[in-house]
Amino acid sequence: MAEEADGTAVVDVGRWGWYSIAVNVALATIDLGIAVASGSLAVRAELVHNLVDFLAAVGVLVGLKLATRKSKTFPYGLYKLENVIAVVLAVLTFLTAYEIARDALFAAAHRAEVSLWMLAGVVVTTAIPLVFSHFELRAGLAANSPALVADAKEYQAHVFTTGVVFAALLGQWFHLPLDRFAALVIVVVIGKTGWELLSDGMRVLLDASLDAETLRRLREIIAEDPAVVEVLEVTGRNAGRFRFVEAEITVRVRELEQAETVTRRVERRIREEVPYVDRVLIHAEPVRRTHCKYAVPLADTSGVVSEHYGDAPYFALVTVRLSDGTVEEQQIVSNPYLAEEKAKGIRVAEWLLGYKVDVVLSRADVQGRGPVYVLGNAGVELRRTEAATLTEALEEQQRDSEEERQ
Repeated sequence: MAEEADGTAVVDVGRWGWYSIAVNVALATIDLGIAVASGSLAVRAELVHNLVDFLAAVGVLVGLKLATRKSKTFPYGLYKLENVIAVVLAVLTFLTAYEIARDALFAAAHRAEVSLWMLAGVVVTTAIPLVFSHFELRAGLAANSPALVADAKEYQAHVFTTGVVFAALLGQWFHLPLDRFAALVIVVVIGKTGWELLSDGMRVLLDASLDAETLRRLREIIAEDPAVVEVLEVTGRNAGRFRFVEAEITVRVRELEQAETVTRRVERRIREEVPYVDRVLIHAEPVRRTHCKYAVPLADTSGVVSEHYGDAPYFALVTVRLSDGTVEEQQIVSNPYLAEEKAKGIRVAEWLLGYKVDVVLSRADVQGRGPVYVLGNAGVELRRTEAATLTEALEEQQRDSEEERQ
């Protein structure tokens, strides 16, 4: 596996498809030799199982090669082709189970011939899928590839079924008629694996939602952006190993260009923190304000407005109902960056954004400086005030709001 610049592993899924074909050829060759020499029904069933898996592995490789291609006919890509392959693999698995069950129930009785080399061969055919499935499953999970994961699960079924075959041959060695019983056990295991593959593949083909944990993480990422006021809806779906995400949000910015900046920023963050996201569609609407949250720098906790911005020891955070100017919530917090020597104003601005403020009032003139751009990119207004106290500053803002409405 290679690595991207950020250290993330990159899985060559196509190469794993070729590996799977090679493993199936090896298993089928060994089983063919044992089946011809022994005449065992259980071994023949496992041989059929391997041949079906060989065809499925070829299909997986084709699916992996074609899945990421896009065209005018398929502008969203052929990602779901991997899930189609997984469903086909499930159907082939059911067919395998049917063939085995038919032979186990209706084929003429036949005593298998067993020798030590046959038992050793079955041990080898147990060890190969055991080791290979471990590494293929890890690669499939790393690549978020349903086709590879499905193939690895099928190899895990092989580990059990070849173990059953070994038990059947060993039983024949001691003259115990376990061949038909072993074949029926293989039917049950294969049927269970096929059902799991079918249900997982159909969920994606029918556009089932992303899992709850991924949706929760997406909502958190979007809500953490300082310009986002509310996350109205987050939905998403899988397509192959990739994810498509849609979200509806309200933002405090009103200019179209600013809204586009916010959505691009949120999209970039989603791609950084959620793997295998192919497309993000975010619909942003300006928030309809019924309340306004002010941040006011204070010289002390009594409510005296500070002459400074970054050097203010305290900030008042006040939520006001716009219709009548009623203060619904008020708290005074200490400035955590008071002792900073560099970029103090920018850090204070970023800190205030965490409180989701709408307006910052300041007696100091910080126009053209870093804090203005930090606050402006989040849709937060920075207003000058000449008020000496917090009460006067809030009354001043209420008067300005009433004049604007008139």
